[in-house]
Amino acid sequence: MDIDVRGPRFGAAVTTVVLALVLITGSAWLLAWQTLAFALGAAGGVGRSPYGWVFRTAVRPRIGAPAEFEAPQPPRFAQAVGLVFAVTGLIGYTLGPEWLGLAATGAALAAAFLNAVFGYCLGCEVYLLARRVAVRVQ
Repeated sequence: MDIDVRGPRFGAAVTTVVLALVLITGSAWLLAWQTLAFALGAAGGVGRSPYGWVFRTAVRPRIGAPAEFEAPQPPRFAQAVGLVFAVTGLIGYTLGPEWLGLAATGAALAAAFLNAVFGYCLGCEVYLLARRVAVRVQ
């Protein structure tokens, strides 16, 4: 079943704020929260993430029915990519080196910002490219 395109974009906006706060404060705990959010989104789909739940229960009823839908697999893959960067960042912030935490968090922030502001999901594009390549190889 396809999903409302506004849901992942809302999640990316919240993620952008959270990751910016991580870079400003250096809080490993806040990055751990975002890592959990990515893990839930990767495991259960964006609708199962905390931000997806907030969108579904508090935002979507107020903004009306969606005009556009998308397949759930690309945003779910993007959550998995975000999870990899968040785990890497968490390792950097907790075990060192700190520059690893900063770099990984910054990369995740850049991807979330692209989706939130421009609607360009970098992880989704990687997923779609990989599928096109896999089809050509077969």
